[in-house]
Amino acid sequence: MPSVQPPTEDSASSVEGTSHALLAFLQSQSQNTLTRLYQKPSSCLSIFRLLGPLERQLVMNLLWLESAIPAPTMAAWVTSEGKKAYEIALSVLSRLHVLPQYTVKLALNVTFKTSLRQAITGGGTSGSFGAPAEKDGKHPTPSIETLDTYALERWETILHYMVSSGTGRNPTKPSQGVLYLLQRSGLMANAHGPSLQITSSGFQFLLHNPHAQLWELLLQYLRMAEERQMDLVEVLSFLFMLSTMELGRDYSVEHLSPTQTAMLEDLRDYGIIWQRKPSSKRFSPTRLATTLTSSSPPLPTSSGSGADGQRQGFIILETNYRLYAYTDNPLQTAVLNLFVTLKSRFPNLVVGAITRDSVKKALANGITADQIISYLTTHAHPQMRKNVPRTHRTKQKPLLPVTVQDQIRLWELEKNRVKSQEGYLYTAFASQADYEYVLNYAKQLDVVLWESSAKRCFFGSLEGHPNIRGFIERRAAGKS
Repeated sequence: MPSVQPPTEDSASSVEGTSHALLAFLQSQSQNTLTRLYQKPSSCLSIFRLLGPLERQLVMNLLWLESAIPAPTMAAWVTSEGKKAYEIALSVLSRLHVLPQYTVKLALNVTFKTSLRQAITGGGTSGSFGAPAEKDGKHPTPSIETLDTYALERWETILHYMVSSGTGRNPTKPSQGVLYLLQRSGLMANAHGPSLQITSSGFQFLLHNPHAQLWELLLQYLRMAEERQMDLVEVLSFLFMLSTMELGRDYSVEHLSPTQTAMLEDLRDYGIIWQRKPSSKRFSPTRLATTLTSSSPPLPTSSGSGADGQRQGFIILETNYRLYAYTDNPLQTAVLNLFVTLKSRFPNLVVGAITRDSVKKALANGITADQIISYLTTHAHPQMRKNVPRTHRTKQKPLLPVTVQDQIRLWELEKNRVKSQEGYLYTAFASQADYEYVLNYAKQLDVVLWESSAKRCFFGSLEGHPNIRGFIERRAAGKS
């Protein structure tokens, strides 16, 4: 048995709490739900992929053992530097009910172990990885390029609608199911009337990579399964099945459960699967589906878009607030239009400026100054990073001009400096003594919002008015 080493820099994040978002959702489910889920080899393989390196190593150490191993024996293989990471890994596996909780012996959940063994060795005939459809000479399987184009078009339709909300433009509208999901997840909300508008959370959503965006929507979809009277285990099993399918291959719908058959319409709207028509007896998973539990990019990379485009960056920001965006991607241009005044547009270049009005417009839509700065930093052009030492980017030498960052934050403070609050103004006191007597009483109640001794008046909160009024009436009655 190999020794259990502390996580490397790349794997530490998964152990320290930044693991895949789906794992936290699974940990909140009951043991019965997870045991049902573990009956599917594809589900066990997909969950194994989502685990951190240390958790995967522990699972593999125990997978082929026929009997439980004493916990002290396993702990003896752990180095002193790796003990904390080891305990966290055990905790993650126990909350997933892959390992038992608070036990002196370690052994994998029998159902999980059997299914994962089957997934690795290829045994069994459960159809957990999908049933390939027979070739149809009349309707051939779509090419990978066709599937990529379809997935990109469907996914960018959703993002275009989000960034174009509230701008007066009329982009292609996603299906009602997608709109409902965006609203329930808090990414869009009814601002004025029935139309939806992007929220602060929605703009933060746009900063994420496509893989994180997709899972954020799917997690909300999973949370809504019960109210839609859908079997959560069947929903999860189908998503995991899709993640293990082969790109560019047709699969039959005949072996799907009623819940999974009903999911086909939703998954078409997100671009996760392709069907020639809704009544078709076959479907093809797109790259969005086959990369659900892998680290591969979920969308094809293209000019100015995709994972490579995001990683390289395309924005140059000058100290005079002028911005140059080297992109021909309409979606990236639409995002910039949320907080930049666009002035010129060329085939592969957009020129604009960050102005007080453009930032105030963004702030009015719920976008924060930190989110704007984060977006500009994330997508900064390599030329801006060229002269910034890696160790100094967040300390002595910021990536973006400091003057621009400070001004964006000042515009936000300018917006937030005035706050309104309902209450009552107390004035026209007979004497300074009466004013101070009532004011001191209000201060004891901690309901004074503003006071002016020179004008002999003060402003009290709405909640404190009954007590202050009663006090004034009792004092007037005592005088009389």
